[in-house]
Amino acid sequence: MERYPDIEIYLARVEPDALNAWLGETLDAAPLKPAGKHRWRTQGRHDGAEIPVLLVEKAADGFASLWLDSAESPWPTDSDLARAAAARLGCEVRCSLGGWQPGDDPDRFLQVLPDGLEATIDWPDSGQ
Repeated sequence: MERYPDIEIYLARVEPDALNAWLGETLDAAPLKPAGKHRWRTQGRHDGAEIPVLLVEKAADGFASLWLDSAESPWPTDSDLARAAAARLGCEVRCSLGGWQPGDDPDRFLQVLPDGLEATIDWPDSGQ
């Protein structure tokens, strides 16, 4: 099974306490700490590997970006993390459809809803 070198998802809303609790349970991560304007960082661990975590509020159209800079997280791909986050955090989550390749449509995303429904959507970058 393919593992991405890093994974990123977009959260429709972030409840800091719920997000910190989930990152703590799944990655043994300390609560997110401020790391600049609209940026929060923490360090998780999984199977002995360090997992740098970055949250950027208002990254795209009101969504926050959650980025795990490691191939060693419990989730092999963006969509695996998106499904787990939507279920656990109870919010809409979006992510890229797969490992991005030149020529792929950059505006096509997977949308995962808290009830488990999934759809492929167009989500053009508004440049915000």
